[in-house]
Amino acid sequence: QVQLVESGGGLVQAGGSLRLSCAASGSTFSINAMGWYRQSPGKQRELVAIIDSGGHTNYADSVKGRFTISRGNAKKTVYLQMNSLKPEDTAVYYCTIVGGPAFGTWGKGTQVTVSS
Repeated sequence: QVQLVESGGGLVQAGGSLRLSCAASGSTFSINAMGWYRQSPGKQRELVAIIDSGGHTNYADSVKGRFTISRGNAKKTVYLQMNSLKPEDTAVYYCTIVGGPAFGTWGKGTQVTVSS
């Protein structure tokens, strides 16, 4: 089993930056691709960014050019660097595993609030 713990959320003004981290523990050898999703009140959870074991990335159109997903050297940690934040980026951000045996594992989320 794999456990995911997110950190780095908080309150920031529009135009500011935050860096989210997600640390994986447990059977991390089974981890393949990882990603970040977000969910705002009254909305469905949506994809933000994905990175696979080869470092290939994919982003939602709404965050392209502003957010960057990356992984640590041991591939047990995934980061989301968020720049030029907008109020519409306000959401709970979740880390998840999107490939391999641990597919569908989710963290508990971290709140990001962007004030205008």
